[in-house]
Amino acid sequence: MKGCLKIIPLGGLGEIGKNIMALRYKDDMIVIDGGLMFPDDEMLGIDLVIPDVTYLVENRKHIRGIILTHGHEDHIGALPWLLKEFSVPVYGNAMTLKLIERKLEDRGTRVKNPDLRLMHSGQRVGAGCFNVEFIHVNHSIADANSLAITTPLGVVIHTG
Repeated sequence: MKGCLKIIPLGGLGEIGKNIMALRYKDDMIVIDGGLMFPDDEMLGIDLVIPDVTYLVENRKHIRGIILTHGHEDHIGALPWLLKEFSVPVYGNAMTLKLIERKLEDRGTRVKNPDLRLMHSGQRVGAGCFNVEFIHVNHSIADANSLAITTPLGVVIHTG
């Protein structure tokens, strides 16, 4: 019996920023990106806005990895907070991973030895029942990728 594929946007839809999405099939889940949003003029005293990841916290045992499309803040800015919550592999390209390393240093977060795994365009990685291929795309930041995510029910293209 086939299950259903759940595509769960936790931020980034209908707004600029907080890009984060989960894909779940049965007991396997991957997280795509982990961005933040900068506050608008009416959010006095707020420095950064991070997405509500309650669903991820409640389902942490199913997370097989975090897959990153590129290094813009609205796609990786919440990683210091996510990596304090989840000890899972983080897959991304060289520039994105370096930006995360620097961000973790600058924030002084208590993330011990994050599991950052270097990926190159054209490479594939398995994460639970998902197989993710990194596809080079042109963007306003170098080293950006779209993702072709093979699931038990078909392929999902995430453009990042």
